[in-house]
Formats: sequence, C-alpha cells, structure tokens
Amino acid sequence: MPMGEQQVIGIVGGGPGGMAAAIALRQLGREAVVFEQAARLGRVGADINLTPNAVRALDQLGVGEGLRRTAARPSHRISRTWDTGEETSRLEMGAAAEQRYGSPQLTIHRADLLDALVPALPADALRLGCTLSALREDGDRTVLEFADGGSAAVDVLVGADGIHSVVREALFGPEQPEFTGVVAYRAVVPAARLEGVPNLGAFTKWWGPDPATQIVTFPLNRGEDVFVFATRPQDSWREESWTAPGDVAELRRAYAAFHPEARALLDACDAVLKSALYVRDPLPRWSVGTRTLLGDACHPMMPFMAQGAGMAIEDAVVLARALAAHEPADAAAALRVYEAARRQRTADVQVGSRGNEWLKVAGNADWVYGYDAWTVPIG
Repeated sequence: MPMGEQQVIGIVGGGPGGMAAAIALRQLGREAVVFEQAARLGRVGADINLTPNAVRALDQLGVGEGLRRTAARPSHRISRTWDTGEETSRLEMGAAAEQRYGSPQLTIHRADLLDALVPALPADALRLGCTLSALREDGDRTVLEFADGGSAAVDVLVGADGIHSVVREALFGPEQPEFTGVVAYRAVVPAARLEGVPNLGAFTKWWGPDPATQIVTFPLNRGEDVFVFATRPQDSWREESWTAPGDVAELRRAYAAFHPEARALLDACDAVLKSALYVRDPLPRWSVGTRTLLGDACHPMMPFMAQGAGMAIEDAVVLARALAAHEPADAAAALRVYEAARRQRTADVQVGSRGNEWLKVAGNADWVYGYDAWTVPIG
C-alpha cells in the first residue's frame, strides 16, 4: 500500500465475530469496516450461550455493561441422564465462574448481543445492505463487488460471513457443508409457566440415549424466559430452508421417554423452530495472502459444546492482535500468525463438539473456559 495511507481492513459479515473483530481492530488503532448483507439488523437468529472465555474477550472490548443489561447468568452447568434424571456432573458457574475465569457465563439473544456491539463502532464503520457477489484483485488490494452494483477496495479482507461464506468459496472453491443427520428444535418459554420445574436458573443438559439426542435449557432475559434447545437424529432434510416452523406435537413425541421434568419443559412450548445442523471438516488453511476467514466461515461446528459464537469472538481478538503487532505492509505475515494461533484450538472444539461427550460426567472445563484471547501467546 502507498506510503502514508491508512490500511483498510474489510470484514464481510456483521455477526458477533465480524463486529467483535472490527471493534478490536479499532481499539488497537486500525481502520476496520464491516460490510453486512442485511439492510437492517433485526431481531433474527437464535439465543446464544456466552461462556466465560467469550465474555472475557467481550468485556475487554468495553461492551460488558451492555451485555449484562438483558442477559441471564446461569448458576450452574448441570448434566442429567435422560430417563432417570440422575445428575452426572454439576459445575458451579455464576460468581464462582467469574472468580475462576475472570468473567461469568451469560446467556443472551443474538440480537441483544449485536445491540451491545453496534454502539462500540462509529456509524461509518458498519455498512448495511452490502451483499457480496464477487471478489477481484486490484494490485495489492481486494475489491469487493456487491449485488447492488457497488464496490469497495480493502487492503485486508476478513470473511466472517458464516457457513455459506462467499469469501471462503472465492478463496478455496465451492464446497457443500455436510448434513450431520441431526435436527434441532428451538423454543422460548416464559419461566412463569414452569413453576415447580427445578434448575430453571441453570444451564442444564439432558443427555439422551445416543449422542445425537439431547435437551438443553438455560435462562434468558434476566431469568424471565427459558430457552429450550433439543436435538435428535433424522435421516435427511428436505426443507428449502435450513430453519422452518416445527410441530410442537412432533417435538413432544420425539422425547416422550424422557424424564418428567424434561418433558415438562416441552409441554410448556407453544411454538418451535426446527433446523438442520450442518458442519464442515476442519480446513487445512484459512488464509490466502491478505485474505482470511473467521468463525463459521472456516470452522462451523455442532452446538454441543456451545462454542460457535465463542470461537468466532476469540478469533476476532487474536486476529486484531496479530494485525496490530505487524506493520501494514506485513499483513500477510500477520494473517499467518493469526491462523497458526487459532487453527488447533478451533479444530479441537470442532471435533469435541461433534463427539458430544464433553462434561457428560465431571471433567475439566478450564481448557475451554480459561482461554484468554487477549493474553494467549501468539507468534
């Protein structure tokens, strides 16, 4: 890039990872702009479990107060057996997690997380209605071409555009994600309807008779609501969309053999969404020159360790640190450092999430929750 010009880092995708990357980069003195395809940031998407590793990263971005305004703080992480109700592990969270890891666990709607992130960026750093259609090179820069005919040139490109990543396809060619043979049901229930059901303030996982079958619940909206997330095997997915309205009666039938306390959660559901779960294997590399990937664009994972958003947020911070530690002319080297620092950890979580055994019985949560993206050594 010409001497004296400010390096521009373009981030495609305005989800939690992309937004966190832009905030971290600007906090560290770099120019970053987010290009988001949505014309407006509405109340779409699922509810998110932010474990201490993710919350600690976000706290140091200065958005912690906004997160806590609407989030709930689960008291424990509990594992229970699907038929007997036996507890097989109980990990104290709440104040104990904050003391141990430096930040608590927070459960929050994706839209509320974005509401906390958006004010941390200047208005001109978030450009909505930018649907990426193609990339092309222009000397040392990358030109983003948008569906509406507009374009933008950037010095460094970050694809934070999810499992359907246009940036990923441009860098590495077309590839279809793999249907896992698992579907998920999602619902939100007012806590007042669940009087008498224990542990509503905890993150509770009911482990089913096979690794694909489970029910997970956790509090939302400062405990006023309870999020229900249930998965089970299904041979194929024929819906046009990955997410479609579900059938509450089907949901209840699928878990009819579960413990009465688990069934009580499903009995309280009025409506449910049903989604197909897709993954990709860990990529051998994420970067080409001054272009790289972040979050689900490079390591989509099953939700069984609740780390999808957390890994994207960790990526964001480590990426920003790597770029800030290098001169703008050495951006390609910075991206190699970022990738080297993140690839093994995210692959471990991808594999662990697919296997779905983590914390089924008492085990070590520190390797996940104790990670600090701001201080972990990088290149």
